[in-house]
Amino acid sequence: MRSSGAFIVVLLAGMIPLAGCEPLSGTAKPAETVSPLDDTSMAEVMLTAADPAEAVAYFSRASRAHPERTDLRRGLAISLLRAKRPAEAAIVYEKLVALPDATNEDRVNYADALIRIGEWDKARKVLDTVPPTYETAKRYKLEAILADHRREWKKADAFYANAVGLSPEPAPILNNWGFSKLQRGDARGAEKLLLQAVTYDPKLFTAKNNLVLARAAQGKYSLPPIPMTEEEQAQLLYTLAVAARRDGRIDLARAFLREAIDTHPRHFSAAVRMLKELERGS
Repeated sequence: MRSSGAFIVVLLAGMIPLAGCEPLSGTAKPAETVSPLDDTSMAEVMLTAADPAEAVAYFSRASRAHPERTDLRRGLAISLLRAKRPAEAAIVYEKLVALPDATNEDRVNYADALIRIGEWDKARKVLDTVPPTYETAKRYKLEAILADHRREWKKADAFYANAVGLSPEPAPILNNWGFSKLQRGDARGAEKLLLQAVTYDPKLFTAKNNLVLARAAQGKYSLPPIPMTEEEQAQLLYTLAVAARRDGRIDLARAFLREAIDTHPRHFSAAVRMLKELERGS
């Protein structure tokens, strides 16, 4: 996802730490000491429950010990993406998709890694190798992002709609779609999609923040009636202040900043700093 001007898109991701397993940083080498069956089970656990960094360490060791195992290479690539290391993931995927047993899912994930590092043309070529009969929410989401990049709005909307229809968790896709609409200048359309995103996932702060921006772009300088914690309320008030300042509504920005500072359960340094700048006439 791209950001522009005051738009700050926070990508939120969290994994449950792996419990009950030996540390991978010691002398034990799971990939070399367990049976193939146990190794496969461990790999599945690493992909579903492990901390991303821990999973990367495990699959790095395991794939070096068993270079013939495609599943371990795949696990390493997936773990690198989870650990927000897309450039390294792309290198692993480039070799992986050249193998005879590479899957369409591998190619889609490779395109994902390429998009994250700005390799737009290469990502387009990779997705073109995936047959149109392979229909998944992630494939359509990536197609939509690529269409956004080319400013092909009708195609983007169609792909986003398909992705939402196929996803069991549509909130992040609706958030992407809403932000796309916002960047195009369709703030009203963005507000509708972002409100849907928050309805599906009331904890998705990125969608809440983008929703506030979409409303401010329409002159709606108020918080929407959505679930929010005290800290989120303070952060959203700060977003309103940023939007008001951008639009030349300095008095309104000051008011939002004061309210944000009063609302935040801890010291809100960014709001304090901006308020001081505005009071100095910066």
